[in-house]
Amino acid sequence: MSGFLVFIMAIVALGAGLLGWNLTPKGMNQTMIRSSILLTLTCCYLMWAITYMAQLHPLMAPRRSDIRSGREAM
Repeated sequence: MSGFLVFIMAIVALGAGLLGWNLTPKGMNQTMIRSSILLTLTCCYLMWAITYMAQLHPLMAPRRSDIRSGREAM
């Protein structure tokens, strides 16, 4: 797995956004439906991308700050 998947999924999300934009029914709520579709796709993509990239490079050794070490413990 690599970071290239993030770009592939961005293209898929853009394609879904364009599809939703073009298939929105005409009417009084067309603008709100389009905005909802695009905002939903954007938020879902960003959540997925941030989570995926955080797992690509995790913290190696997290440290607890509430534990004293060495002479401080005495």
